[in-house]
Amino acid sequence: MKYHDYYATLGVARNASQDEIKRAYRKLAQKYHPDRNQSDEAEDKFKEINEAYEVLGDEQKRARYDALGAGYREGDEFGAGPGGFGGGFGAEDFAGSGFSDFFAQFFGGGFGGAGAGPAGGGRARSVKGQDVEAEAPVPLDLLVQGGSHTIRLADGRGGTRSLKVNVPAGSTPGRRIRLSGQGQPSPMGGPAGDLYLKLMLRDEDRDRVDGNNILQELPITPWEAALGTKVPVTLPDGKRINMSIPAGSQSGRKLRIPKRGFAGGDLFLVLMIHTPPAKTDEAREFYEEMRTSMPFDPR
Repeated sequence: MKYHDYYATLGVARNASQDEIKRAYRKLAQKYHPDRNQSDEAEDKFKEINEAYEVLGDEQKRARYDALGAGYREGDEFGAGPGGFGGGFGAEDFAGSGFSDFFAQFFGGGFGGAGAGPAGGGRARSVKGQDVEAEAPVPLDLLVQGGSHTIRLADGRGGTRSLKVNVPAGSTPGRRIRLSGQGQPSPMGGPAGDLYLKLMLRDEDRDRVDGNNILQELPITPWEAALGTKVPVTLPDGKRINMSIPAGSQSGRKLRIPKRGFAGGDLFLVLMIHTPPAKTDEAREFYEEMRTSMPFDPR
C-alpha cells in the first residue's frame, strides 16, 4: 500500500496550526475545483486535497495519522501489519467514495469515528462542499439599522445569483456573516459548503466614515446659520431629533452626537449652507440689498 503524505498534499509543515491547514485547503480547493479548473489533473487533485483535509482538518484523525510515523514520504510502501491499524478496512468498503485505499485502511471507521460499528463496518463520512467568501457592499444606514437586503453574487458559471441577507443592527464594515449551505456543492454527495459574506460600504458611502465615526451632511439656510435655530434631522439609525444650530455657524462646522457611530464611535453632523437661487427680480433685489447693507468679504 502506498503511503499518502497529507501534509505534502496541502503544502503545509507537519507542525502547522489548524488555521494554517484550513487556509491551505481553501486556497488549493479554489484552484483545483472542477467548476473552475478544466485541466485533466484538476478532478484527481481536488479529490486528493479533500482527502488530506478530511484527515488533517480533524484534530483526532490528525493525531492518529501522526501516530503512523513521520518518516514516510509520498508513495512509499507502507504497511501496518496483519489486519491493518485499528480495524483493517479495505478499498471495497469505500467503493465510489473517492477516497484512497490508504484512507480506507486507516480512517474508514476502525478508530470508532462516525459511522464505525463494533466489528469495523463503518463508511467514510461524506465530505462537505467548499466554503466560499465574498464581499457584499451595503448601504451605511443598513449597517446601523439592520434589516433585510438583497445582494447579487457571481455564481461561478459566468452568471449571477440573488441572495436575501439579514444584516444585524449595529454591524460594522468588515463584519462577516455566515449563510449556511450557500457555498460550493460537495463533490461526494455531502452537504454544501457555507458562504461567508464580508459586509462592506458602498463606494458612495466611504467618505461618510472616519474610523468608527460617521459623518452626515446637514443642509441649512444662510439665516439659520447666522441666527441659530433648531432643525429636524433623521439619524442613520432612523431616529429623528431636533438639532440646535449655533448662531454664526459656517459651512463645514461639525456638530457631535456621541455614541451614534460604529462600535462606540460618534456621529458628526456637518453643516452645509445652501443659498437660495436668485431666480426672480425680488430675489435679486434682496441680494443686492444684502450686498450694500452688509459688506462682507469671506476671503
